[in-house]
Amino acid sequence: MRTPETFLSGVGVYLPDTVSIEQAVAEGRYPAGLVQLHGLAGAAVAGDTPAPEMALRAATLALARAAHPPTELDLLIYASSWHQGPDGWLPQYYLQHHLTGDGPLSLDLHGCNGIFIGFELAASYLAAQPDRHAALLVAADNFGTPLFNRWQGGGASYVVGDAGSAVVLTTTPGFARLHAVNTVTISDAEELQRAGEALFPPGATVGRTVDFVARGEVFQKQLTESGDLATLARIGGELLDLSHRTLAECGLTIGDISRIASMNCARPVTDHLMASLGRTLADSTFDWGRTVGHLGASDQIAALDHLVATGRLRPGDHVLMLGVGPGVIVSCAVVEIVDIPDWPAATHG
Repeated sequence: MRTPETFLSGVGVYLPDTVSIEQAVAEGRYPAGLVQLHGLAGAAVAGDTPAPEMALRAATLALARAAHPPTELDLLIYASSWHQGPDGWLPQYYLQHHLTGDGPLSLDLHGCNGIFIGFELAASYLAAQPDRHAALLVAADNFGTPLFNRWQGGGASYVVGDAGSAVVLTTTPGFARLHAVNTVTISDAEELQRAGEALFPPGATVGRTVDFVARGEVFQKQLTESGDLATLARIGGELLDLSHRTLAECGLTIGDISRIASMNCARPVTDHLMASLGRTLADSTFDWGRTVGHLGASDQIAALDHLVATGRLRPGDHVLMLGVGPGVIVSCAVVEIVDIPDWPAATHG
């Protein structure tokens, strides 16, 4: 989907202090034998800071950088991958209470690709009426809860970090332009995140520990026994096809991309993705992502913030954002840097 006249006017990130992989190994939380092979260096750990509070801090920074009054927003979208607070309560209204007031329509999205879905919804919503000009997209997760092991819950592919991130989308020029965003669903693989578990009662209501590794192993066994080995392969194939299709919509090829921001994964996973695209690990954000972990729905926006803050982008550069989430869904967005902003420093720790 092309997103004409849609700009990123401000980005904000709240990233807590990190715990090193060496400390996790010493505490018996991460296998020592995987450190060198997978290249992961640590994870951002928020302690008891609630995810909605991290979202609020990131959103406040993004709005300040955009020089946009929080009370003049038309849309607020909150994306998350993990529990946000008390059952029966929705986190987007926390931001309305403490930041934006009652004006904007507020939505809650779930999954690691929430920001991509937010891009699609926000761009369409702003384009629908000429008097709509700004949307705030936020993402936040604190995975430090008893039912999840951040160091091994994702298996060998990643460790999980905590963060809040936010981006202000506007119809007036900003520091970057959102050229296009697309998402494809591979519904045949929806069981990947649930295999071996009953749909009811939900695991969180009975205190069942989340183990994506065990679920994935059950799903893989089911596919092997049925002879349907193509389902998992489709995920990677759809992501590559979607990437090239989205680039073509923008009149670009993969060679025109300056940086690729994907999910913060282990070196072999990122290496394979980059090679599939005809690029190298140096073109990715792995060197940064390995230090903070997979940040739920915040990976790509936090990576963009890092690239801008460290001077690794210049006007005219294009960033390809890629995401994979439960569904299974794969997403892609193309962002062009228009200007390098002079922003207040981000908040870390």
